[in-house]
This record gives sequence, structure tokens and C-alpha cells, in this order.
Amino acid sequence: MRIITANLNGIRAAARKGFFHWLRRQKADVVCLQELKAQVDQLSDSIFWPPSFDCYYHPAERKGYSGVGIYCRREPDEVVEGIDWPEFDREGRWIEARYGRLCIVSLYLPSGSSSEERQQVKFQVMDRLLPYLVERRERGDQMIICGDWNIAHKKEDLKNWRGNQKNSGFLPEERAWMDQLFGPAGFVDAFRVVNQEEGQYTWWSNRGRAWEKNVGWRIDYQVVTPEIAEKVRAAKIYKARRFSDHAPLIMDYDLEY
Repeated sequence: MRIITANLNGIRAAARKGFFHWLRRQKADVVCLQELKAQVDQLSDSIFWPPSFDCYYHPAERKGYSGVGIYCRREPDEVVEGIDWPEFDREGRWIEARYGRLCIVSLYLPSGSSSEERQQVKFQVMDRLLPYLVERRERGDQMIICGDWNIAHKKEDLKNWRGNQKNSGFLPEERAWMDQLFGPAGFVDAFRVVNQEEGQYTWWSNRGRAWEKNVGWRIDYQVVTPEIAEKVRAAKIYKARRFSDHAPLIMDYDLEY
């Protein structure tokens, strides 16, 4: 089972850069998208509805902002938009495809980099999300939560870690939250199951030749429950072409669904 997650920083912009032509050749079973920056009525072109997939979008209410999507080669038993938190769901940050107990999520965690107010919103979402995820795991859901978590967990996950310890995305509180997620909460960073190397980044600033110099952050994850972690087979960050300021994360699992 191949799952791809990609923050597109605008699905229409990514289409113009060749994302959908690339996607055709990837043999993905599920594709999780974040930061659509489009309403469904703006996606009428057939390119946004790849024929190999059942396609589902959950846009933000605010135009040109946020939004998530999920493409499934096999029709899910159920697709769930949001998690019944109105302020979170209005921003289009969670869509989930369910196949029995297997639940595959496209998640776009808020960024706190634009203002202190947005950082506080991010903290509020984190505070509510962790117990929700634990509850889901404890009731037996097998989860693969794909997306842009907007946090680099450890110093190996960003190039300039010393200079970013007071910046959103690498704050001590955010890193401690990830410690909880990958510790007592019982979830696993699937990428690190098969790749422990430094310099593995999924996002680069558009400033200062960051892409060219590989001065990046690893903030896009596939976060899984323990029984799924045992079935991780391969992981790749695709960097041969750029469709966004993020790179697609491609992971293979020994899973049937």
C-alpha cells in the first residue's frame, strides 16, 4: 500500500507546476493533500479529479486558505470531514477515509508563525488533538495520519535548529508535545522507522536559497499507530521536481485494505 502526503501550497498552483502529471506515475493507493487554497467550485477542471481515484475535498470556509483533500484508489467505507470542532473544522484541516478499523487522515495542523494569536490557536488545537488521538487509538482504530504538522520534532529535523528554538515550529512546548505524541500517546513517526538520517527535510523557506542549500525542516509526517508501524516498508521524500514549498512524502506499507 503506497500513501503519499503533500502540502501543495495551492492546488491550482501545484497543478500548473505538473503535480498531477507526476501523480499519475506514482502508483499511489491513497493521496493526502493539504493547503488546497481553493473551494470545490474552483476545481471543476478534470485534472483535479484524477480518474484512478475517488476524490474528496474539505475546503476552508475562508476563500484562498487552508483546506485538505484525500484521493482513494479503493472507495472508502466512510469519509469524515472534520472532527466536530467548529473553529477547527471551518478551516478545513481534517479529512478521513475509513476502511473498517483502518483510518487514513489528511491533517493540516495550524501554523503559529504569522502572529502570537495564531500560535495560541495552534496550542489550543494541540491540547485538544492529543487526547482525541489517544481515544481513537485506545478504541482500536488503526490510524495513518498524514500531513503538515507544522512542527519539527528533533534537532535532526531541521537544519538551523539552534537559531529556531524561539520560533514557531520548533518551540520547546511544541517539541514536548511531539514527545508525548511519540511517547505516552503511543503513536509512531513512520518515516523514522526506516530512515534515521539527518538532512531529511520536507519544507524549505522561499528565502535565502534555502532549497538550493537544503536548509529545510521536516514538518510533514505520516504518524501511525503501533500495529501499522510494524508494516512500514519504505519512505521517500520526492525532490526531483518542485510543486510547492513542501516536498511529497511517499511511504509504502505491507498493508491490505
